[in-house]
Amino acid sequence: MKRFLKILSNCGDKSFIPVLALAAAGSTVVFTGNGTSSRTSISVSVPQPLKDTLTLHLTLHWTYMKDKLLRPAFLSGGPSQLCIFPLSFARTGLEPPENVKKECSGEDGDDEKKHKCCNCFGRDTIANAAAAVGPAVVNISVSRGFHGLSAGRSIGSGTIIDADGTILTCAHVVDFQGLSISSKGKVDVTLQDGRVFEGTVVNADLHFDIAIVKIKSKTPLPTAKLGTSNMLRPGDWVVAMGCPLSLQNTITAGIVSCVDRKSSDLGLGGMRREYLQTDCAINAGNSGGPLVNVDGEVIGVNIMKVLAADGLGFAVPIDSVTKIIDHFKKRGRVIRPWLGLKMLDLNDMVVAQLQERDPSFPKVNKGVLVSMVTPGSPADRAGFHPSDVVVEFDGKPVGSIKEIIDIMGDNLGKQLKAVVKRANNATATLTVIPEEANPDM
Repeated sequence: MKRFLKILSNCGDKSFIPVLALAAAGSTVVFTGNGTSSRTSISVSVPQPLKDTLTLHLTLHWTYMKDKLLRPAFLSGGPSQLCIFPLSFARTGLEPPENVKKECSGEDGDDEKKHKCCNCFGRDTIANAAAAVGPAVVNISVSRGFHGLSAGRSIGSGTIIDADGTILTCAHVVDFQGLSISSKGKVDVTLQDGRVFEGTVVNADLHFDIAIVKIKSKTPLPTAKLGTSNMLRPGDWVVAMGCPLSLQNTITAGIVSCVDRKSSDLGLGGMRREYLQTDCAINAGNSGGPLVNVDGEVIGVNIMKVLAADGLGFAVPIDSVTKIIDHFKKRGRVIRPWLGLKMLDLNDMVVAQLQERDPSFPKVNKGVLVSMVTPGSPADRAGFHPSDVVVEFDGKPVGSIKEIIDIMGDNLGKQLKAVVKRANNATATLTVIPEEANPDM
């Protein structure tokens, strides 16, 4: 290789391109030079790997020469532009890997794949996501007043999630707590195409601030597709849609900042809740509007922002919303089992720190630490104590509060066995019977 390049270096600039062309084509190249005493001929046969390299150099060299010859004078640049090349170029005779070729070509017959880039973020990504959900985003207006005295109107947003006129929004948008006596459960719904309907508040969950509104239409209604929120990661792009400050058809884009922001982190009392945190611009009127991923799927419901800060908005994950809707369909209300425990997830680092502070702390690798037991609660009657570490619940090992909640499900009155570790590694098995949580908690 070095000897071949040395021979090329002795060739004039004009002979460089023909030499590359012949070599890349697989021909035997003969160099003839005039020495001081004799005439010599050297025959070089180019192996296949070197041939591919030469083909690439030839392509780049020709691209550069073509630009020098065809570029208009007012676009000419200095020497610094010589290293600027397109992000993609063709290499003769080289095929892309089979998996990439198959994924990007749409050979499986899926028309959607043919128009999608392979895991890329393009100039139309946000616009396409907004266009997919936009027609289903509505403006919700509620009259406020007491005993016939008008006190203005409350403005919020919502999303049509079913062709039968089912609209997903926030409970505080429709004033479900009865503060607006004059509305009597009726709201005005305005679609992006200008149609106006009278909607009825069907149900609401004050715990997660989610409500369902229904409208009736003789003509088809646009709907939005519900996605899933359990696959979201911090840094994923999202789009917030709604009617901030009564400005209908508004979209803002940002990223997911946190996927499991706890209600306790925000200083909110009551039962445990988890939110999606995003830096999308969210203002008054955005409440109830959808949080959308780049695939044009609803993955959250915008619910609130921190007034004293920028880029701190929060949404209810769509997976939680889906469970609430299922409860509405089955029972007409949301059933939440309650134990009366305040708990903390443990990991190796937290356990090591607790054992350093208290040598009698149980030797566990993971579990859920009980920090407080509500007097008179099911957990109190079952014999739970502060500092207990729950390692097993209903026969399954647990390492997080979410796992315990998922195991309980919506079972009320069912006996559940809990294995706890206590000081000096003592073990106890407790039987607890969940009760329905007070909605006002």
